[in-house]
Amino acid sequence: MAVQRMDNVGIVVDDMDAAVAFFVELGMELEGRGEVQGPFADQCTGLDGVHCDIAMVRTPDGHSRLELAKYRTPEATGAGPRDRPHNILGTHRVMFAVDDIEDTVARLRPHGAELLGGIARFEDSYLLCYVRGPEGIIVGLAQQLG
Repeated sequence: MAVQRMDNVGIVVDDMDAAVAFFVELGMELEGRGEVQGPFADQCTGLDGVHCDIAMVRTPDGHSRLELAKYRTPEATGAGPRDRPHNILGTHRVMFAVDDIEDTVARLRPHGAELLGGIARFEDSYLLCYVRGPEGIIVGLAQQLG
């Protein structure tokens, strides 16, 4: 059997409200919030005593979702500095198509977004940039030209 679709990408956060506010400002829609705990959560994650708050945000087209999780127990472990460079092994970034890249960056700055370099032009096709959001998450933004 083949994969049917990618359901979501999970991101562990420390400040749930800040993470939700960032992604909602980006243009995602809050699908819901809840708690996860119990034997199924322990079995699925391979951890003992899982209790976490979750928030699901989705893109306006409904095709992509992020699951944000804040662990109450066991406490989240640090993954090193939050200002890691873009070329570190592991999750690279999450990329979103946007209508107006400059406006998007300006709206995200009050939510802690830092531009990693600058807004770059790829041929006559795209404007692209990376911003560091809450929890050090690198978010790519792409505006199609023409």
